[in-house]
Amino acid sequence: MANRPKRSVLCLLAGFTLAVLLQCNIQSASAREIDTRAGSERFISKSFISKKREVHKRTADANALVSSEAPIESKPAPQPARKLGSGSAKGPYYVDFRARTAASWGHAFVWFGKTSEREVEVAGLTPAGDTAAYVLGHLTWVPSETKASYGDLDPQYLTASYRVYLNEPDAKRVFAYIKELQASSPVWNAETSNCTAFIGSIADFMGLKVPVRWQRPENYVNSLKAMNGGRQMVQLSSEQ
Repeated sequence: MANRPKRSVLCLLAGFTLAVLLQCNIQSASAREIDTRAGSERFISKSFISKKREVHKRTADANALVSSEAPIESKPAPQPARKLGSGSAKGPYYVDFRARTAASWGHAFVWFGKTSEREVEVAGLTPAGDTAAYVLGHLTWVPSETKASYGDLDPQYLTASYRVYLNEPDAKRVFAYIKELQASSPVWNAETSNCTAFIGSIADFMGLKVPVRWQRPENYVNSLKAMNGGRQMVQLSSEQ
């Protein structure tokens, strides 16, 4: 019975010693884990910084290489803005050879004027009067009219058009010729003094190639355009 207290004391001392040793081992392991984690983080951080610096260095080297080898391209000089005026690219005045439908054969005439203005003048050769004058005009000469006739200003009746442009000096000469032609065309005849012959005289004065007069007005205007290659600008010679 005397040895029982001693055994108890020894057991207590052994348990205390074991507890102390376990605590030290746990703290040591935790410390090692913390140190290992910190070391890993420092390593990762250093590696990331090193890689980032390497990427920046490579980018800088590549940019320097491109800058030294790439040719220097000169920028094109700025072009001045083009000023667009009404009809300035083609001419401020025009003569428009036109054809329209009619009760029988059709009719050919011209519009002429200034491109910047809506008002137009009309010239053409038609028999004066009613259907009887038109029928009689196939046999002989009948009195004529040379201004706008019914349908000349209506786009729904238009069948062909060929517009050419003129500068101001040439337009004055052509417009004066048209008015003179109107004043000097007192009669109409279906075979000789007809509407296609009338506008053909104007085209000839302007220096254009002229088709034969004996064809429908629509075909005449289209032929006039084709024979002149669809040219849009006309310049009179000094002899005209």
